[in-house]
Amino acid sequence: EKEEVRLDFPPSHRRRLYLVLSLPSTFPDFSSVRKSSKLYSENPKFPMSIFEYNGSAVVAMVGKNCFAIASDRRLGVQLQTIATDFQRISKIHDRVFIGLSGLATDVQTLYQRLVFRHKLYQLREERDMKPETFASLVSAILYEKRFGPYLCQPVIAGLGDDNKPFICTMDSIGAKELAKDFVVSGTASESLYGACEAMYKPDMEAEELFETISQALLSSVDRDCLSGWGGHVYIVTPTEIKERILKGRMD
Repeated sequence: EKEEVRLDFPPSHRRRLYLVLSLPSTFPDFSSVRKSSKLYSENPKFPMSIFEYNGSAVVAMVGKNCFAIASDRRLGVQLQTIATDFQRISKIHDRVFIGLSGLATDVQTLYQRLVFRHKLYQLREERDMKPETFASLVSAILYEKRFGPYLCQPVIAGLGDDNKPFICTMDSIGAKELAKDFVVSGTASESLYGACEAMYKPDMEAEELFETISQALLSSVDRDCLSGWGGHVYIVTPTEIKERILKGRMD
């Protein structure tokens, strides 16, 4: 006869033990899906990230009591261009803007949800959100969906108290990265980092800031085949908002 052995664990440990013992069976093998998926390149050694599926380039830069935020205008499906006027930057209110790189469908879904949450805040508090508060809201919404995340990487820019500019970016599960000069995201982020490092100067006035961010964006998207087709720039000061469209290489 088999002798049954019973292990008695404290109630607090039972669930942890169950999870550990069941881990191998709870994670399915996706190798067959991965091989057949259209989202992966022909070479299995270099799989394509879903964040690169539509292509994108977003950058925000700080000036003297002002900020600029810019993006490319291309919407593609991998290497095929679908549209050349895609809107990646959105106004939350007159002093806060958000740029969303990543999967285009999630960009639009997340933007609609953020607008909804900001309107609720306005109704309850009878004021607009500060940039820092809005960044925390975005981070919380992304982290809430961490097990099935929005495939976006936000760039948030705004003017806070005393017209002090605020910029930050985060990953798809809401881990914030704050900066005092510039932040970038998207498929062209590597070349954007290089261009911004070379061109950025502290305390630029609005027009010089526009020239700098525009040159950085255009020179960067020319080095990335998944983004480009011109640019979209907002320059925000305490008294006005300027919106400009850039013409770039149409290839």
